[in-house]
Amino acid sequence: MSVSHQTLALVLFSAFIAVTLAITTWVSRNRRGSAEEFYAGGRLFSPMENGFAIAGDYMSAASFLGISGLIALFGYDGMLYSVGFLVAWLVVLLLVAELVRNCGRFTLADVVAARMAERPVRIAAGTSSVTVSVLYLVAQMVGAGSLVALLLGGTSGAARSWTVIGVGALMVIYVSLGGMRATTWIQIVKAVLLMAGSVALTVLVLVRFHGDFGQLLLTAAERSGHGRDFLGPGLRYGGDWTAKLDFISLGLALVLGTAGLPHILSRFYTVPTAAAARRSVVWSIGLIGSFYLMTIVLGFGAAAIIGPDAVRASNAAGNTAVPLLALDLGGGAGSTGGTVLFAIVAAVAFATILAVVAGITLASSASVAHDLYATLRRRRGNHAGKKPYSEVAVARAAAAGIGVAAIGLGLLARDLNVAFLVGLAFAVAASANLPVLLYSLFWRNFTTRGAVWSVYGGLVPAVLLVVLSPVVSGSPEALFPGVDFHVFPLQNPGLVSIPLGFLAGWIGTATSPEAPDAAKHAETEVRALTGAGAV
Repeated sequence: MSVSHQTLALVLFSAFIAVTLAITTWVSRNRRGSAEEFYAGGRLFSPMENGFAIAGDYMSAASFLGISGLIALFGYDGMLYSVGFLVAWLVVLLLVAELVRNCGRFTLADVVAARMAERPVRIAAGTSSVTVSVLYLVAQMVGAGSLVALLLGGTSGAARSWTVIGVGALMVIYVSLGGMRATTWIQIVKAVLLMAGSVALTVLVLVRFHGDFGQLLLTAAERSGHGRDFLGPGLRYGGDWTAKLDFISLGLALVLGTAGLPHILSRFYTVPTAAAARRSVVWSIGLIGSFYLMTIVLGFGAAAIIGPDAVRASNAAGNTAVPLLALDLGGGAGSTGGTVLFAIVAAVAFATILAVVAGITLASSASVAHDLYATLRRRRGNHAGKKPYSEVAVARAAAAGIGVAAIGLGLLARDLNVAFLVGLAFAVAASANLPVLLYSLFWRNFTTRGAVWSVYGGLVPAVLLVVLSPVVSGSPEALFPGVDFHVFPLQNPGLVSIPLGFLAGWIGTATSPEAPDAAKHAETEVRALTGAGAV
């Protein structure tokens, strides 16, 4: 990229970082220091504000950079991510949002522990939540590295590494100083910027083809080198039986995973009532649905205008398709319009990454402090009067530790597609978190053993199958391309690990010597459905 691209984009990066740090500083001066303030922002946000924040939390680098890149490279098959991410919100709206808000306080474990033995359930759910969050964070780190590498000409591995480290440091600052309130406002600002940028690019793409979407698709097919096959299923997932099973596995993970994502579930606690949580989801569905429709236009637009070969040459995983598209739509390399539009899109993408990593880090640090640390602390008999302060302090320290882990994994995975990486996180969430959540809310006979087995019965196979898959070894695109120890043929473990999570929960309950507590189930059911006794 030219010096003008770099300078303008870096100025816009810096401006967003300055604004978000100002928000964080202002919030940190006005916080009360309580656990409720740090984890849930005092539960003071309106449904519209929370809906924008949920959208900002959900529309990640995987959406803006990864999905458009996959559509540009694989056409129809890339759209699976757009459809899966959107359809998943119906599960959240119908089964999860209102009930979770009524039953919990800050985390997923609160919902499950309401009717189970608290210590083993909190440790299991907290461990799972941290694992999912770290996997999701890695995708955002990879997106940040790809973006800055493109900005600096795509040749500097050191720049990508330092970008990952810088994003990790910023996310720790946001969470440690500002908590949920600062994170929410950062996500609202980011959602507005992302929607505005996506609308502008979508309009420019359609104007380029005189509003004829059919012509856009035909041009994309011609430039793809695959002809009409580019517009039909099978280019990425239609080869042998392994590819077809991978397609089913990914679809299951995307549709079921959202309802188990810790940073999405935690957003339902930032509004005052369950009804407000439900309206928040309605707002977010409108925003997210509009956005994913636009990613389809942007993906096929990149294929038609830039061409898959040029996208692949810039970044093998396709993560830079949208910035390259912006550069061309603005007038091409060297033009003032191209420079400005490229810089704006790069800044919006960078803002997207920073906002999402802040939300994920907050959710995972809350799991460490509220579920793991607080449970062990109560067992040792510490004084309850110090609990709120101690939890918040531990959450801030946990944010730093999680940031370090995400940075290290982000440096390892920097050549993988960000949407693909998020698909892995969704698979783990759907395998470990969703079964225990649904069983706890709807199964009268569910027991503590069933809850613990459900979490570990989904978490361990999901992580193990990823380690033994072509994602980690045995292929040129793997994390460790020089070795081959993969024995599991699928890239996404959801097809196997999600049923195992549900099965483990059922077996654990069926073999449990503990009788289900009918009184606690009745109490939980009334609270979930009516909100009576909700925090």
